[in-house]
Amino acid sequence: MVELSVEHPRWVVFLTVLITLGFLTQLPKVRTDTNPKNMLPKTSDVRVWNDEVERDFGLYEDMIAVGVAADQGVLNIETLENIHKLTGEIVKIKGVAARDVSGFSTIDNVTIENGVLKAGPLMPEVPKTDGELAALRKALFKNPMFIGRIISQDEKTAAIYIPLEKGANGKAVADEIKKIVQEQKTGERYYIAGDPVARDTFGSEMFKLMAIFAPIAGLVMFAVRYFMFGDLFLSIALMMDAIIAIIWSMGLLIALGFPIHIMSSMAPVFLMAIATDSIHIFNEFYFRFREKKDKKAAIIETMRALSRPVRYTALATAAAFSVLLFMNIIPVRVFGGLVAFGTMALRILSFSFIPAMFTFVREQNIQRASEGEDIAAGRTSRFLGSLAALGSRKPAIVSLAVLALFVFSAAGMTRITVNNNMVRWFKAGSEVRVADKALNDALGGTSLAYVVAVSQEDDYIKTPNALRFIENLQRHLEKLPVVGKTTSVADYVKRINRVLHNDNPAYDRVPDSQETIGQYLFLFGLSAKPSDLDNVVDYPYRRANIWVQLKTWDAQAMRAVIKALDDYKKTNPSALELKPAGIAYFNLVWNDEVLWDMIYGFIASLIIVFVILAFNFRSVKWAVVGYAPLLFTVLLIYGFIGFAGKDFDMPISVLSCLALGMAVDFAIHFISRFRQYLAQVHGQDRLSPGKEKLIEALLWTAARPGKGILRNALLFVSAFSVMMLAPLTPYITVGAFIVSMMTLSALMTILFLPALVVMLRGWLFEQGGI
Repeated sequence: MVELSVEHPRWVVFLTVLITLGFLTQLPKVRTDTNPKNMLPKTSDVRVWNDEVERDFGLYEDMIAVGVAADQGVLNIETLENIHKLTGEIVKIKGVAARDVSGFSTIDNVTIENGVLKAGPLMPEVPKTDGELAALRKALFKNPMFIGRIISQDEKTAAIYIPLEKGANGKAVADEIKKIVQEQKTGERYYIAGDPVARDTFGSEMFKLMAIFAPIAGLVMFAVRYFMFGDLFLSIALMMDAIIAIIWSMGLLIALGFPIHIMSSMAPVFLMAIATDSIHIFNEFYFRFREKKDKKAAIIETMRALSRPVRYTALATAAAFSVLLFMNIIPVRVFGGLVAFGTMALRILSFSFIPAMFTFVREQNIQRASEGEDIAAGRTSRFLGSLAALGSRKPAIVSLAVLALFVFSAAGMTRITVNNNMVRWFKAGSEVRVADKALNDALGGTSLAYVVAVSQEDDYIKTPNALRFIENLQRHLEKLPVVGKTTSVADYVKRINRVLHNDNPAYDRVPDSQETIGQYLFLFGLSAKPSDLDNVVDYPYRRANIWVQLKTWDAQAMRAVIKALDDYKKTNPSALELKPAGIAYFNLVWNDEVLWDMIYGFIASLIIVFVILAFNFRSVKWAVVGYAPLLFTVLLIYGFIGFAGKDFDMPISVLSCLALGMAVDFAIHFISRFRQYLAQVHGQDRLSPGKEKLIEALLWTAARPGKGILRNALLFVSAFSVMMLAPLTPYITVGAFIVSMMTLSALMTILFLPALVVMLRGWLFEQGGI
């Protein structure tokens, strides 16, 4: 392929451009998907169950909470007028389920009028007198169902809950609400929170970042590459290599009908960074040209020398990404396949497009650029040689230092917690984080879970035993710090009972008769909005739905709720089965899927990468040596994550599988070229070289191929460091992780790998072990 590309470069470039244009035609068809439900297959148990619960109880998939806060309190005529106007405008917004918007103006309040039970809006009109204002305050605070839901205990925050029609965009609705608030120009503070707001805002920001940071990363890498080689044309050629692979990969993804999600939005930057492995070709080409003074001969010899390590680094990276195809999180699968395809595309281009582009460069430019490629005179080569000398001449000290860091990392890893929280994917000062915290502090909570109580017989939910079991369960759950508010059919029955007994607090309890309970629910159903009862009980009265408002989106909060359910069942036997549901439960399930995917994927990556190393080196011993630096690198980073208190979330868990595939490249290049040098220079002595010959070979490897490793690491760091400036924390996490990993991996390869080779030389070279 290389010889064909060198002999017919124009045809190779033409064919590459033609294929690229074909993939480019698919880009206008791009679709996005940030809905967390689609993280798992439609047939997954949690999705099937959640869909059933939403259908049976008339629930909406998405809900937005709008908070209105005022330091002087919200129960004044001016603020109530603003809330009333805002509610009236919100119900007009496209995508809002207007009939079920719940706030002061629309929520049903159970009262009695002329001896008849009545359910109507709490505040049909804004109070105009102090007396009407006092009556509203009394209605609010004498009804426990309102406190913590639509009004805070300190009267300083009110809430409007806005269910969305299926398919509505949470960010679009939130933006419309912001416009209304800005037009009203009121003195209150407004907060807009909820899963659809975080999810759709993230999706919008994600695409902005993809459009901004991928080109910036490319420009930074281009600048660094030009600084390294000083040749504009070759720098552009290597840049084109990455861009072409990105277009091929994204074009294929879109052509196959897949939407873009958080992980695949990062693929362009990943592929741009993976493309830096071609720097080894450039690095060696300049050395070869300096020696041969013939461009075509230098190209052929460069590719002959690097063919094996370049092929196997691509295979290792693609294999590590391909492991993701077997995970349960759908976007992770898509991302794995996408980057694996892009990696293989990059390698095909490395053996075709890049050699073809070399032929177009004028030899005087190559001559000028290659003047700095001298092992003895080059400062970079001398620095790398000194690092390798430290490792090879003082292997025990270096190995002990690495071992101490390993112990430190092991201690840090014990502190790692697995947790996913989409709200935390925004920076602390972002609107999404500020709004979520404000509403969680003042009210019941923005994260919603359900607990479904299931019986096997009709009308069982109407029995006093069933309702008391549910009521006591609510009190049990409300003892948890993460639970802010619960609501159930028992609350409605207790409220009706009290109202029908002249608002006597003694009757704020579940009646003793099933017949009475049935009559109450029948009367309430005649006057209330259908959704009031539909949301908390099914028609045969076999199932009851308890709304549980959580004060955090942390997956661990729902785990605490489930544990509380199990504890309650043990001490309170009942015919009712308790089953969790809702978006908070979904987040917990896919959080655990991420955990197990990470474990399985990491183990699979460990095995696959080791097999590839053993196959490449044709030696298990050398595979072990090559494996050690990258393994220590990953463990060091995870130890730091544990000590830093950073949650082990989806981006990091995915990176755990990728780290091995990307960091192993350095070990493959170093050991392959080291053994190649021993074979070429020392002939038969390579089978059992003396210590000094071994050190000489290690120093040469560090100074020459090691320069390519350093350049590769610098290009990686330059590309991913750009992501650390992003406003979304997953991008910052990915950037920091990769920058740390590549820096440490390069250091471990140049310093620790020579120490291992010298320390284990007796084992490595026994009976021709090379």
